[in-house]
Amino acid sequence: MNRTTLSLIGAATALAAVTSVAALTGGSSDDADASAKAATRLPVQRSTLLCPTPSSSDVSSTTYTAYTPKRDGVDAKDGTAGLLPAQNPSDDTTDPGGDGGKDDGKNGKDGRDGKDGGKGGQAAPGGDKPVLPLKEPGKPVTTEESSADAPALIGTADGRFAPGWTVQQTTTIDAGSGRGLLGTACTAPDTDFWFPGVSTDRNRQDFVHLTNPDDAAAEVDLKLYGPSGRLKPSTDEAITVPPRSTVPILLSTLTDQRAAGASLHVTTRTGRIGAAVQAVDQKAGSDWLPASAVPSTSVAIPGIPKDATSARLIVFAPGSDDADLKVRLAGPNNAITPAGHESLHVKSGMTTAIDLGDVTKGEPGSLLLTPEGGEGPATPVVAALQVTRGKGSDQETAFIPATAAIERSATAADNRSKGSTLSLVAPRASAKVRITASAGAEGGSPVSKTYEIKGGTTKALEPPRPASGKGPYAVTVERLSGGPVHASRMLALAEGGVPMFTIQSLPDDRGTVAVPEAGQDLSLLNDD
Repeated sequence: MNRTTLSLIGAATALAAVTSVAALTGGSSDDADASAKAATRLPVQRSTLLCPTPSSSDVSSTTYTAYTPKRDGVDAKDGTAGLLPAQNPSDDTTDPGGDGGKDDGKNGKDGRDGKDGGKGGQAAPGGDKPVLPLKEPGKPVTTEESSADAPALIGTADGRFAPGWTVQQTTTIDAGSGRGLLGTACTAPDTDFWFPGVSTDRNRQDFVHLTNPDDAAAEVDLKLYGPSGRLKPSTDEAITVPPRSTVPILLSTLTDQRAAGASLHVTTRTGRIGAAVQAVDQKAGSDWLPASAVPSTSVAIPGIPKDATSARLIVFAPGSDDADLKVRLAGPNNAITPAGHESLHVKSGMTTAIDLGDVTKGEPGSLLLTPEGGEGPATPVVAALQVTRGKGSDQETAFIPATAAIERSATAADNRSKGSTLSLVAPRASAKVRITASAGAEGGSPVSKTYEIKGGTTKALEPPRPASGKGPYAVTVERLSGGPVHASRMLALAEGGVPMFTIQSLPDDRGTVAVPEAGQDLSLLNDD
């Protein structure tokens, strides 16, 4: 990303721009951290979120939950928040599970330009009215949708609803090859995404959902990397995502090569998009695979369940250098090295996958990847973990990507009276956090508790519940002091003996932005 040093003359224009959006991308350098500390932080004034098409299954049910936390320093009167349906011009490509995966997905290529006369704008829950309009910060709203034609959603929040606005999409599919609990937090648009952990194998159907929130078409490149490097593409054409539309692409139609473990790189030539991967395993169920945090020399993957029966780590080094990494498991009491997996060598441009088995041994944990040392600078990587609970025909899969640290706060919007587990890991120094359960969607009052996380450990806990709460509620994590904290939330809803679950990472909600002092170099505050 290009950095531009802005003069004092342009500071007023930059200030207006930097406070108008919530989507800030890229990692923070030491210089950026120091500069941000010297700057004033203001609430963002506008946020955009994109929710992918939940499912085409006739036996699916999706719950949407939206929430904005209460914040000091925000105008308590003005603002709106809601979502509207995206168009789906290539409707034939959307078959990510639930009917046995009979579609061979070739329409994913044929319909990639979005001009094949599909159904167009489908009715969202509530018809043409905005979905999930918020009435006040601090109280979630929820709705359910059971139609197989449920569309992708494009939404904005402004004013008092913009800082920390979060939307969760949770889908239950009761039968078929896509059976499972599929959860994802709706994401902000961007221009660059990494998805380690995808597959083009015959027993997997992975669809990448590309959603364009803007009024101009977006041109998107998709590149797949397997264990031996770039998978040879069947075409080098860019994918066109029409304005305010969504296009799902079956990854196995992009190449004739089969790879059980691969990495997907999504970039835009023009415009910006939201991207999410829906992974359907013929035996182990399905879930959403979120994008990894931006490439980093140190990686945290928080929230491996204590009863995980297997874990598979997928790592990719995007640069020109190989990466040598230490692998540690941060448990409840300390960080240990998994037996037989003390280190990991990742070749540049090649996807490396290792099976860790039941690595947690009955205790919750988080994976930490750090440079092994040696001469030369450390190499940035992206990573994800595929986690399985259960055995045989009763197993279920979820994914945990490398997750950025919570700088100030992060929220999981959809929590139930039972089944939520919050995992927090402090890779280095100890940290203190405050966890707040919001009021329920149907009533109740918020409850907050403070916790300390010892450095090098994972704290897994059942989050507090609202007092006299009814309906789904949100959980917000605020870092109060100490070192970096990485977090995820697991939602478990057993169904017919199958331990259905989904895990959402909780990166910082970017509810505030650093506003520079006069004469300050703005390039140190934002890598955009």
